[in-house]
Amino acid sequence: MSAPTAAARPAATVVLLRDAPAPGPGGATVQVFLQRRVTGMAFAGGMTVFPGGSVDTGDRLDPDLWRGPEPEWWARRFGCTPADAARLVIAAVRETFEECGVLLAGSGRISVDPRARDDLLARRRTLGDVLHAAGLPLRADLLAPWARWVTPEAEPRRYDTAFFVAAVPPGQEADARTTEAVEANWWHPADALACAHRGELLLMPPTQHTLEAIAEHADVAAVRAAVHTRLVQVHRPVLHRDGRRVVVTVPGDPVLRYDVSGLI
Repeated sequence: MSAPTAAARPAATVVLLRDAPAPGPGGATVQVFLQRRVTGMAFAGGMTVFPGGSVDTGDRLDPDLWRGPEPEWWARRFGCTPADAARLVIAAVRETFEECGVLLAGSGRISVDPRARDDLLARRRTLGDVLHAAGLPLRADLLAPWARWVTPEAEPRRYDTAFFVAAVPPGQEADARTTEAVEANWWHPADALACAHRGELLLMPPTQHTLEAIAEHADVAAVRAAVHTRLVQVHRPVLHRDGRRVVVTVPGDPVLRYDVSGLI
């Protein structure tokens, strides 16, 4: 008898964007923030990923702190309930702050208790606690929906992940101060893809596909403009063998095909 399929936990990933001081391949300025995860982690160890993580029990909606599109709007984009959509947005903001110090809250230069980030990581406080103490609203309008990826059913650890894009707010800087990553840098998407092709970076299919899509745009403004006409697709990849190779395909989309033999 085969093992039961693991439930997919809700999660959020944020593709942080900025325009580089100098253009990259093809004259594009848009860059993304990528972290290489610690080797040996239970999920995606050694992979280069965007900031993100699972929805937490403390990711609860406080209407008084919410600014931007309402949960109902996000629910229509991601195909879930408004309550679940709110938790995804909150998790996206929290994980981005925890993993790279960028807080999508308030406006202009913001001031937060320097202990807040460590308190969030240790679950001593929730994001709502931190925002209340700093007098800052959560800025849902700084995020934009991009895609959903559901881990293949064959995997023992599965996630149903909402992908967001967000430009780093003026006056803030992304950093590498997280125990989950050994390094973090800004990359032109084309450069990251080229390094992955040479085997210098390990990318999971959702990361690779997202980089390929972002690489089609010249700058952050172009990415943001694309969001307005973009349909949020739900990708449900499937693992299977093709001879000696292990490949990931997405039913209904013959273009999405990735060789993951060296990743699992």
